[in-house]
Amino acid sequence: MLTLLMDGRDAQAVPARSAGEDLLMPAAGLERATGWALKPEGLCQGAVCVPVPAAKRNDWLRDDAVNLAAFWRHLGRPVLHDERGETWVCGADAEERGQRLRTLEAPDFALPDLSGRVHRLSDFRGQRVFLATWASW
Repeated sequence: MLTLLMDGRDAQAVPARSAGEDLLMPAAGLERATGWALKPEGLCQGAVCVPVPAAKRNDWLRDDAVNLAAFWRHLGRPVLHDERGETWVCGADAEERGQRLRTLEAPDFALPDLSGRVHRLSDFRGQRVFLATWASW
């Protein structure tokens, strides 16, 4: 199991495997984890389908797995992972991020407090919020 962070979704543990710069996710769990599904016409999200290029078929599809990192890079979106390949981040493209920045509205997210109770940013809509962050790394 790996940790997957995708723009607009909560962090989740996914049954995927890491192979260097590739993130191989079973096709059966792809839609639940990412919103994209493998169909005969390609990788699809709703009515939008991205055909699998013949030249990249072996890179994108391996046995029963989809190389999510290769697909994400093809879309022009950033993909990052930690040194051990246990945590992966699939981000939004620059245009989408730019649109969000222009609105000056923070995306909704959920974090636990020190007691373990989960709070969402949207719970405080209309109120002023001070958010302090810290990381040990």
